[in-house]
Amino acid sequence: MEIYNHTYYITKAVKLAKQGIESGKGGPFGAIIVKNGAIIGEGCNMVTSQNDPTAHAEIVAIRNACKALNSFQLSGCTIYASCEPCPMCLGAIYWARPAQLIYACTKEDAKAIGFDDQFIYEELKLPMGKRSIKTLQKGRDIALEVFKLWEQKEDKTEY
Repeated sequence: MEIYNHTYYITKAVKLAKQGIESGKGGPFGAIIVKNGAIIGEGCNMVTSQNDPTAHAEIVAIRNACKALNSFQLSGCTIYASCEPCPMCLGAIYWARPAQLIYACTKEDAKAIGFDDQFIYEELKLPMGKRSIKTLQKGRDIALEVFKLWEQKEDKTEY
């Protein structure tokens, strides 16, 4: 893998976070995605301006990078984030399969300014019946029929 100037790229991610705040797009987070030395995707937090709880900087950057690559995976890419990703973003990052993730601030730094994700980590450890959001399982038998269709599909794209 090519060695990048991590300071240069993390600084760009932090600048995106600042621009996002100044433009009123959302919280203090920015992310860029680099492949072969070129920025192929970027994003700042847009949760409040888009009324979208999933519009975190990393998610926005992943969507833009995947569109640029015409791919659902970010093989060979590096994600630079102004802050350690939350559980949702971390899940998306793992699904996108980049080569590496580099972040600036920690989740403890984010907690200190009011962005605390610890409750999500704690919820994930609990059995479904003990979580704060009521969660029920219904209709498994009919949903399994669709899973069987997928399993039998010969021309599916694995991911």
